[in-house]
Amino acid sequence: MNTVQPITDPELIADILDYLRQVSMRNYMLFYIGINTGFRISDILRFRVRDVIGTHINIREKKTKKEKRLLISAVLRRELKAFVEGRQPHEYLFQSRQGVNRPIGRSMAYKIMRTIADVFKLVEVGCHTLRKTFGYFHYKTHKDIVLLQNHFNHSAYKITLRYIGELQETMDTSMKSFRIV
Repeated sequence: MNTVQPITDPELIADILDYLRQVSMRNYMLFYIGINTGFRISDILRFRVRDVIGTHINIREKKTKKEKRLLISAVLRRELKAFVEGRQPHEYLFQSRQGVNRPIGRSMAYKIMRTIADVFKLVEVGCHTLRKTFGYFHYKTHKDIVLLQNHFNHSAYKITLRYIGELQETMDTSMKSFRIV
């Protein structure tokens, strides 16, 4: 499995969102929810309309089996409200075109991310890029690695720093001005 990285350029994220909005609202919302919640793609794909219409998203993580409760921010709530308007509570948020009320699979989510990578000439992009992008910007905004460590259920803050690319970014920055002679 290849390592993926966060998308760290806010302008690039805005461009990706503009592109996705024109191409597919489903894909737009998948990307938008991913970068605004930090949930794993396996959890996002299981969302139903009823899971996102309150004040919080409550899930039992598929990977860890731990319960997670996340406040839906005002901007995310506004996007979700428009996306679910007229839909039934039992409907999957990200429906496949195959069958009635079936969610897209992980492979389709990966294809969506690979299309984004191709269109925007990005490397090291996959489904986990969404989660890592959330982590990167959450850390840059709040500078609270322990809070982010808890959100990601990591056992140590160093794992979280490496996960979001912060350790590499710090090392790269230090090497730019490093010189012995």
